[in-house]
Amino acid sequence: MYDVATGAGRVVYDCCTARVRPVYARCTQVKRFAALFTRLDQTTKTNPKVDALAEYFTEAPEDDRVWTIALLSGRRPKRTITTGLLREWAAERAAIPLWLFEESYPIVGDLAETIALILPDPEAESDHSLSHWIAEVKTLATLDEPARKARILSAWNQLDRTERFVFNKLITGGFRMGVSQKLMTRALSRATGIDEPDLAHRLMGDWTPEKVSFQSLIVAHDPTTDLSRPYPFYLAYQLDDGPSSLDAPPFDWAAERKWDGIRGQLVLRGGEHFLWSRGEDLMTDRFPELAQLRDHVPPGTVMDGEVLAWADDFPMPFNALQKRLGRKTVPKKLLTEAPVILYAYDLLEWQGEDIRARPFAERRKLLESLANTVPPEMPLRLSPLLDFADWDALAAIREDSREYASEGIMLKRKDSPYRDGRKRGDWWKWKVDPLTIDAVMIYAQQGHGRRANLFTDFTFAVRDGDALVPFTKAYSGLTDKEFRQITAWVRKNTLERYGPVRQVRPEHVFEIAFEGIQESPRHKSGVALRFPRMARWRHDKPPGEANTLDDLKEMLSAYG
Repeated sequence: MYDVATGAGRVVYDCCTARVRPVYARCTQVKRFAALFTRLDQTTKTNPKVDALAEYFTEAPEDDRVWTIALLSGRRPKRTITTGLLREWAAERAAIPLWLFEESYPIVGDLAETIALILPDPEAESDHSLSHWIAEVKTLATLDEPARKARILSAWNQLDRTERFVFNKLITGGFRMGVSQKLMTRALSRATGIDEPDLAHRLMGDWTPEKVSFQSLIVAHDPTTDLSRPYPFYLAYQLDDGPSSLDAPPFDWAAERKWDGIRGQLVLRGGEHFLWSRGEDLMTDRFPELAQLRDHVPPGTVMDGEVLAWADDFPMPFNALQKRLGRKTVPKKLLTEAPVILYAYDLLEWQGEDIRARPFAERRKLLESLANTVPPEMPLRLSPLLDFADWDALAAIREDSREYASEGIMLKRKDSPYRDGRKRGDWWKWKVDPLTIDAVMIYAQQGHGRRANLFTDFTFAVRDGDALVPFTKAYSGLTDKEFRQITAWVRKNTLERYGPVRQVRPEHVFEIAFEGIQESPRHKSGVALRFPRMARWRHDKPPGEANTLDDLKEMLSAYG
């Protein structure tokens, strides 16, 4: 907040509202967060985002700071109201028919914003904090429907448009602010003077705003208070031009296969074990066989590796592992059908010491020594390093990746520390070229956000005799210009409407790229693709030349 001299008297430039106001006006607590949201939404540049966040973390109440950190790191309140009820209540409060609301929603592209726009001006004011409104949202889950409606209408009636938008986002559980955790950590570092890597580690783990304060989480952090806390994952950049473009010769690099499993850190401390995914999902209970390692791996050990379904000393397809995801308990049958291992490739903590700053080659030797002490029947394996004399030899090894159920090659500079986040230069992933198939577009659906007025989500089919069999959906890969072209065509060539989905004339062929293929009884085609996307629009191909269901099944036989 800055004093400004004007002919009209004393005013201030208010960082919380980003405008000049009279000095006697007060910035309410929730307005501060709403103004932060607006500032972040109005720019795509990094420095202004960091500036806005750093100011907020310096000035906001401590409870609001903790909740803001939680929201930006994916710890959002669960949805407490169905979107159908919110639509009905908003239309009723705005005194418009529900059909008019439903027609407006796709144009705006965001439910929370649509509601904020159509509601009448508030009749009251509020000075409540962000943490107050989050507590209000959480309370809604304990109320019956009439009480929920009354509380929401009351909130709408005391919040301005931006504040309503934020509140609606909290209700729907879809809160995003266009800020990565890396940017948030940078802003926190500027506001507190604590180094970014240290902050990144403090923000990992199983904490919630209800259980911590800003002081205990950030300022006076005690790493021994949470034995389960993992380290920030080090992420590799994609190597598009091959390793010959790297600024170091082959002998400076270690190489291993890139495995198609779930990236995880196994934390062993205090006689307990904890398994964390890259997305900070605690998934210990989904892989109970790893508990055996507590008897063979000393406490004070943290390993980074890939969780793989494993049988006959070979990785199983990813769909075998996928059956365990989303489960709180794993049935005995699934434990038998798809046993797992940790394919370890890095050691981050040893004998209670954080060793991430040591060179990869040194960490790897310690990991090898540890792995050699673990009985072979235990669910731990060491991801082998690849032997290659030059880049041509490594390229030949890469070509065989799919035979080893691998996605390509990982390259790690031997002298590299284990960093946090995605840092360019030391770790690279050199993935194999994707599989492709030509398919016919048969259904289209509008996108969301800035693409709400465009058709961007498509269903594709392959030929089976005279029939077209749907087998995958894709929504990325085209340019904005191509999305506009296909949108204009969809609007003129719709055959049927099924809610938001349109059936279109089967006239356009697209090349679909994907990373893997697996059997799937849930799909009519019998297959499911891994990471499908549109590689290109095949204007040169008529539908009669698209691939067939037999082609898909042949791919399944070869690569599934």
